[in-house]
Amino acid sequence: MKIENITTLGKLKKSGYETKSIKDELRHNLREKIKSGQPTFEGVHGFENTVIPELERAILSRHNINLLGLRGQAKTRLARKMIELLDEYIPFVTGSEINDDPLNPISRFAKDVIAEKGDEAPISWLHRSERFFEKLATPDVTVADLIGDVDPIKAANLKLSYADDRVIHFGMIPRANRCIFVINELPDLQARIQVALFNILQEGDIQIRGFKLRMPLDMQFIFTANPEDYTNRGSIVTPLKDRIGSQILTHYPETIKIARTITEQEAKLDIAQSDLVYVPSLARDLLEQISFEARESEYIDNKSGVSARLSITAFENLLSTAERRALKSGTDKTTLRLSDFMGIIPAITGKVELVYEGEQEGAAVVAQHLIEDAIHTFLPAYFPKIEKLEKQGEKTAYSDILEWFFAESGFELLDDSSDEEYKTILDDIAPMDVLIKKYQPQLPKEDRYFMKEFVLWGLVAYNKLSKDRLSEGYQFKDLYGSYISKL
Repeated sequence: MKIENITTLGKLKKSGYETKSIKDELRHNLREKIKSGQPTFEGVHGFENTVIPELERAILSRHNINLLGLRGQAKTRLARKMIELLDEYIPFVTGSEINDDPLNPISRFAKDVIAEKGDEAPISWLHRSERFFEKLATPDVTVADLIGDVDPIKAANLKLSYADDRVIHFGMIPRANRCIFVINELPDLQARIQVALFNILQEGDIQIRGFKLRMPLDMQFIFTANPEDYTNRGSIVTPLKDRIGSQILTHYPETIKIARTITEQEAKLDIAQSDLVYVPSLARDLLEQISFEARESEYIDNKSGVSARLSITAFENLLSTAERRALKSGTDKTTLRLSDFMGIIPAITGKVELVYEGEQEGAAVVAQHLIEDAIHTFLPAYFPKIEKLEKQGEKTAYSDILEWFFAESGFELLDDSSDEEYKTILDDIAPMDVLIKKYQPQLPKEDRYFMKEFVLWGLVAYNKLSKDRLSEGYQFKDLYGSYISKL
């Protein structure tokens, strides 16, 4: 029988519908997915062999779950993806504030309706998309917000005494009965509020203002927490931790490939932007490496973490920088330049927590250091390694390029130069073509100019050339010539 035809308790009983707790429901549907080989948390990358198996074990064990990890580690996304493991629809008593199961009512309202109307008691159907509740824990959250309190207005309107349980106004948790309830940043919740959760997690019921009323709620709790919070802002009280079945540690992407997949999935780009700007593969890898460098940087507080949102917003800024340049020059198609990476600095500065040394340097300078560190790390993967100490007069793969700069006194690469001007300037460095042809013979034609600029920035990173910021671009010079001119 179709659910739209099941509108009364009697019809529900005839349909053969069986009540399941939400934890059994999640467990049953997860078992079916695993048996059929379907992905359980699609769209979450890098956790396939670490976090997801632990999460599946917790669901199979019917546990409440705490996801513990630094910011930007997909904790909330994992919680939201659990909706897909719920049944598509479940029945509830029409008008119930707490989604009462018609076959197992717990509220006074639902019991009264069924007692009065019997098999004619009306039922409605709740879609799984409506079975997800989320609350950000903040210091101002009260027990009344989460669990409930006496409502004097309801008491006055219904002319009821405060001793009557019908005067209770339910909080968020009872209203999330038979649903997934997520409390984000649990340590920010005051200790006395955390204590109020003890009985709900252990016994599954609530008690409000001393009423004898005890309601065995059916819920799946998921908490998220940041280890930094344990020392800086608050902590999870020990008895509450003891009542959470599984604590699962999340982590950042472990490879550039995984990080790229996440960024490309999450970045908000429109078709016009994607069609206008061509992004070389090296540029995408370089962008992700910046986050990896930030997590290791001496200027950044690694206990605070560097969110995956850094790469996502930086990628959006990167394409917007190239798009703006193309629009100003009237070009229909452009290729990303390495100098466009300076446009991502605002996306970096707001995403990192600096230590004292970083504060002394300044957020913008630290961001530039991260870009240069990423280039420094990547250069040996594409071209011969530059040794710190080289024998005087010894010829290296870069000697001809350095001699060109010594003879030509360098050049300027302006931010808003047209594609033709940009290519002409880089084509003037003849030894660059020889280097790329020798060490990157399979390089796609459209990536060649980005690679040329990458070599220049790499030589600067290894102190073989100098780079100075002008008001409208960059000036690249021979290292010694630049030093003498400064003197």
